[in-house]
Amino acid sequence: MKKAINKASLALLLISTSMISACSQQSLEVGELKPSTSTANIQMTKAPNNAKEVESFANPLFAEKMKKYNVNGSSFVVVHDGKVVVNKGYGYADKEKKIPVNKDTVFQIASVSKTFTALAVMQQVDKGKLKLDQDVQRYLGGLKIPNKTGKALTLFDMLTYTSGVDYPDITTITGPEYVNRNISMKAFIPKHMPTVVRSPGEAYTYDNFSFLLAGYAVENVTGIPFSRYMEKNIFKPLGMKSTSVRFTPDLLKRMATHYSPTGDPHPTYGHAPTDGPQGSILSTGEDMSKYMIMQLQNGKFGGKQIVSKKSIDMMHAYQVFADKTIPIATVGFETYFNDFANGQHVVLKGGNMPGHSSLMVLVPEQKTAFFMSYNNDSMMSLDVYDAFMDHYFPRTITVKKPTYHQLAEKEAQKYVGMYQNTRVFAIRTHFSYENGALVMEDETAGKQVLKMIHPLLFEDAEGNKLAFQKNKAGEIAYFYYTSPKGLGVVAQSQKINLKPPFADVPQKSNYRSHIDNLHALNIMNAKTGNLFNPKGTMTQGEFADALLLAHGGYIFPDEIEKIKKQLKVGIPKYDRATPITRQVAATMIQNLKQIQPDQATQVKLLDAADAWAVQSIQALASQGIVDPDTIINTDGSFTFRPKNLLLRQEASALLDLAFGYHALPIKQK
Repeated sequence: MKKAINKASLALLLISTSMISACSQQSLEVGELKPSTSTANIQMTKAPNNAKEVESFANPLFAEKMKKYNVNGSSFVVVHDGKVVVNKGYGYADKEKKIPVNKDTVFQIASVSKTFTALAVMQQVDKGKLKLDQDVQRYLGGLKIPNKTGKALTLFDMLTYTSGVDYPDITTITGPEYVNRNISMKAFIPKHMPTVVRSPGEAYTYDNFSFLLAGYAVENVTGIPFSRYMEKNIFKPLGMKSTSVRFTPDLLKRMATHYSPTGDPHPTYGHAPTDGPQGSILSTGEDMSKYMIMQLQNGKFGGKQIVSKKSIDMMHAYQVFADKTIPIATVGFETYFNDFANGQHVVLKGGNMPGHSSLMVLVPEQKTAFFMSYNNDSMMSLDVYDAFMDHYFPRTITVKKPTYHQLAEKEAQKYVGMYQNTRVFAIRTHFSYENGALVMEDETAGKQVLKMIHPLLFEDAEGNKLAFQKNKAGEIAYFYYTSPKGLGVVAQSQKINLKPPFADVPQKSNYRSHIDNLHALNIMNAKTGNLFNPKGTMTQGEFADALLLAHGGYIFPDEIEKIKKQLKVGIPKYDRATPITRQVAATMIQNLKQIQPDQATQVKLLDAADAWAVQSIQALASQGIVDPDTIINTDGSFTFRPKNLLLRQEASALLDLAFGYHALPIKQK
């Protein structure tokens, strides 16, 4: 039985052997393929090659799913064996004007654009102008990428989502104000530059920056603006007359209206920079059918070889694995939720912009693909993917239940500790050893007891796999969790090692673990030298900065400003330079955490706080989010000292408890 997907929490995903396997950057050549995990000689039971049959399957499916996800309109195109089987629209491109979706309705395909960028790179690899295994800086016209690892960043790393940059979404800036602006990549990229902090090729992290940079490399080596390059070398040869990297008057006129999941229309969002190799392409079902046929015909379309077969093979072959049974990415494509594939070799790419969503699924060995775009940013596409595969490619081989092995306490210590997701910093996971088993705990998955399949592969009670990975030193450094709950699948999580302790924090201090945790995560560091100054005070601005890091919920730059505004709500006369009181700190935390008071734990604040802060203080206290010096009595009463200045050690405790690695709600013992 397949696992249910938490669609709402996965919206960010599609904007989406026992060691991760990336080809050696020194010896990589186009055509060197990674092993496929697909089953040899899979036989298709129902080829999607009959238009009436496909429509009889799709029509009720889209009626059901569009109602479920409040989608007003969707395109749907299926290709098989070089031909378009079905290409139609459902519902309305503009509900208010009653304009139906058809094969020529324009949608923003968002991150599906990444596959086009990968294709452009591979075209230049075919021509010898780019090499996948060379330092990408060779192709950037003097632009330098900050790199702390000592290992060069390559195009192969970038196109397989293993660049190792610290902020993979730092260049993802969108908004209505960018629709009619012209911002060049050359001017934009130097001002929005992440740093390579993990050895390139080492860990998977969904990465917008790398595809932007890859597009810039194509632009730089060809001397042609990226949008014109794509028009000349991909769109025009494929006859994609309604596809563009940029907005045009004609495409805007035919574009489907953007709707929120609640059904409210909202403006079209553009990109900065204007040419967005990571996600700015606009297209139609008609044009995408041609692109998919080319992909399935080894790079050939209409008698033209758009890209070499060797390059297409690299785009379809699994290049990155969490475990030999868990492929993650190819060159340009991905392959998440592998149980939906029913044993087939599937590569896919999804994309979300506010109000538009898309998904392209290729089953190369079966010469089959489908594409859909619709006008809200829900996760309807995953339901359609699941149903499509079950209908046309049902699993015919029974998956054997794995054999589990005992894990000794001594052996478990190498896994134990705290990990942080390398893309969504808010996802922090803690592993411990309890009652003879490895136990993981985080806010989204809760507490999970894991069973060991082999020393680097575990399984939770629902059958979700968790794969650990070692670094070059042979130490456990990352894990990848396939659970559909939360956003963990967008990246591997990295083990966080504690740093040397501060000289002025006593070993027996009740605040020591909180201070050490925040120090390890670079949320609160030394005040001077190796001194934390635990009883020093903070300004409102200093606490807000630490709170933003502890929260970690932002992925895209434009989200940061929204969070900054939210944390100040209800606080009179907010001033970054003003020393912060405990009641202001509690209110800031609650503004972001939005904890609902635990009805089973009645708490009562005994000392006076300003009216605007009382609810926040009591909400935090009801979940045990208080510093060690605040004692909640058996009757629920407590003294919080609301108007006292907040000490740095108190700040560390509150932030660690509110945004740390535990599954909330947290109850202090």
